[in-house]
Amino acid sequence: MRKLLATLAVAVTATAALAGCSTSSSSTDSNGHIDLTFWHGYTEADGKVLDGIVDDYNKSQDKVTIKTQVKTWDVIDDTLLTALSANKGPQIVAMPAERLPVYASKKALANLDDFYADDKNAAEISEQAAAMETVDGAKYGVPTGFVPLSVFYNKTLFEAAGVTEFPETWDEWVDAAKKLTVDQDGDGTPEQYGLALADHATVGNGVWPSLFAGNGGEIVDDSKSVIDSPENVETLEYWSKALNDDKISPTGLDGVATDKLFSSGKAAMTIGGPWMASVSTENKIDYGIAAIPAGPVAQASSGIGVSMAVTAQASPEEQKAAQDFFSYFFSKDVATEWSLGSGWPPLRTDVPAADVSSNPVVASLTDISSTTKALLPGVINSTDVLSAMDEVTQKAMAGGDPNELLGSASTAIDKALKD
Repeated sequence: MRKLLATLAVAVTATAALAGCSTSSSSTDSNGHIDLTFWHGYTEADGKVLDGIVDDYNKSQDKVTIKTQVKTWDVIDDTLLTALSANKGPQIVAMPAERLPVYASKKALANLDDFYADDKNAAEISEQAAAMETVDGAKYGVPTGFVPLSVFYNKTLFEAAGVTEFPETWDEWVDAAKKLTVDQDGDGTPEQYGLALADHATVGNGVWPSLFAGNGGEIVDDSKSVIDSPENVETLEYWSKALNDDKISPTGLDGVATDKLFSSGKAAMTIGGPWMASVSTENKIDYGIAAIPAGPVAQASSGIGVSMAVTAQASPEEQKAAQDFFSYFFSKDVATEWSLGSGWPPLRTDVPAADVSSNPVVASLTDISSTTKALLPGVINSTDVLSAMDEVTQKAMAGGDPNELLGSASTAIDKALKD
């Protein structure tokens, strides 16, 4: 979901074509009826829910018909620019949120500032979810998903260790993890860890940005690297001590490894996304969901997101029609239906957990959604930025010097931001 353009040659060719051909021949017929094509990558049960919402919209009025085409996210990423440059692309497209700044920079997407300013349903969208759609101060998409990373914990292991309440601060979190770490034979390698904490390739690349933010640190600010801050040094030192001295988690884990460690019952806690609910159920783990505990400065969690946009191929009439669908999508009843169907928290701020209580996972995530922060909003080359961060966190947890590592990463990130 974080692929760059398939090849540079395709990107350059498609961008040049887009600059000279920003709109398609209108799909409006002689009666004023508009047909729109919508590409999305929701290939599982959530896709059927989304297609049902589109069908309901089509039936709710007689001026616009939307036809969905389901493709994988990779196929959308590989083919969108080429299709648009040939005037054969969709008018509406969904994509992983980190890809939206790339397409906006290629002038492949329509500006949606007027929609946000004028539509009453758009006014109810979560501020951080909307921030995810912002590039250079302008909105180029709307969210179809925005979910906080959260801590999944094994209730059975908590009970066995006598941990009766989920920790609320980092210090409490580490103390609980120490109680949950079991080294039965005393060989220095626990048979059970209190926490499975990835130090690279984390879920959604959002674990360490969450931890940095908890101590008041950031990665990028105003298009410049700020990763080499005293706050981030402190964060790396804190968690290096917890992993290496207290041994609450193995080092060298990536996101896949942490999921496996938790699902096998060998770790009492892990940071993950909503899919960990089904993973836990499949492995017969009695699990709970909680917010990432607060750091010394703030409680924060990076959000995983999916965006929906209007392409530059769309004519003005088609853009208006697409925005009408967006307004329908964000109406309170439909937003609630989509939340329950997708398994992600509601995108509107006025839909409480009680309204989605029929899905306990969604309700739990909704309860903690106020801590969610957009991850690198508007950053075009976020892949390289997060790769530089990954190198820092992995080496720091292996004993590397945080000051030196963050300084090198800052140089790499500034270069990525200029590319």
